[in-house]
Amino acid sequence: MLYLLYERLAEHHHYVPVLNLLKYLTFRGGAAIATAQLVVVAMGSRFIRWMQSKQGKGQPIRTDGIERHVVEKAGTPTMGGLMFLAGITVATLLWADLSNVYVWVVLMVTLAFGALGFLDDYAKVTKQNTAGISGRFRLLVELIVAIAAVFLLIHFGPASPLAEDAHLSTSVTFPIFKRAVLDLSWFYLVFGAFVIIGASNAVNFTDGLDGLATVPVMIAASTFGLIAYLVGNYVFANYLQLHFVPGVGEVAVFCGAMVGSGLGFLWYNAPPAKIFMGDSGALALGGGLGAVAVATKHEIVLAIVGGLFVLETVSVMVQVVSFKLTGKRVFRMAPIHHHFERLGWAEPTVVIRFWIIAVMLAMLGLSTLKLR
Repeated sequence: MLYLLYERLAEHHHYVPVLNLLKYLTFRGGAAIATAQLVVVAMGSRFIRWMQSKQGKGQPIRTDGIERHVVEKAGTPTMGGLMFLAGITVATLLWADLSNVYVWVVLMVTLAFGALGFLDDYAKVTKQNTAGISGRFRLLVELIVAIAAVFLLIHFGPASPLAEDAHLSTSVTFPIFKRAVLDLSWFYLVFGAFVIIGASNAVNFTDGLDGLATVPVMIAASTFGLIAYLVGNYVFANYLQLHFVPGVGEVAVFCGAMVGSGLGFLWYNAPPAKIFMGDSGALALGGGLGAVAVATKHEIVLAIVGGLFVLETVSVMVQVVSFKLTGKRVFRMAPIHHHFERLGWAEPTVVIRFWIIAVMLAMLGLSTLKLR
């Protein structure tokens, strides 16, 4: 919004020195971090008290899970993801270039997945069980939203004469191999949708302990904010031998909003959590990260940077397959963070060690930008 104001004034030769800062993506990205954090903190305690009054018993806790959770976490409200979404939306609309299609696509995915997560949280709270809405219905909605988003990204994808590959919008790029590009044509719709849906549900699996998903999401968002900035800048992309994606740098503002919202939310979500983000947060944040990865053509790098989310998802898949085929469980409990709790690790120990792993994986993901 403010960027368009700056452009309008510049177009009519109205020079306002302070507004000149708005042409810098780095300034607007930093401003988005601060704005989103302020929005979430401002909602904070009042929103949590309101949710407690509306939800009563709060989020239902798995009775087949960790025994102490039933006692310690009982009554904690959920739907804290709405705080996240408020911060992201306000900061993005305020500081991003609203004429940029990439901004609208990633924001659309985030809000649509957030709305779906809200329905799931609402069903859990009202029914007081952990089932939520139908899995098939949830997957169908996710598929429709993801395919629509990828279609828009393909349609409005790299069309600049500066773009190296005319088919980049339907292609998969590979880290380390600078010239390796696989054009999937319209099958890319399926691939891109898989990335968005996979990321969304992977973050949802990870969101099982206080603060466990919040910080890794912030780390991944920070990493992809930098990637978007570099990939969207022809000079930097050319120097690093990355595939240049015209206009995608603006997504860095959205990533900044995600980081800022995470900082604000962590104040209330740190152990012991006063509110859970719920599916309204986890599905939205994962979907948003997946959409950013597709927009920046760094889908495979997301699997590295978000390796913790991948690990959590794989642990669930392995557990289910093993139990169905052999009747035995590989882990004491899945997702894997509960396995370590069963081994006797304290909750803060699991959370902080998983944060450390997330930082290490982010560094590994960023290193692929220079290894060419």
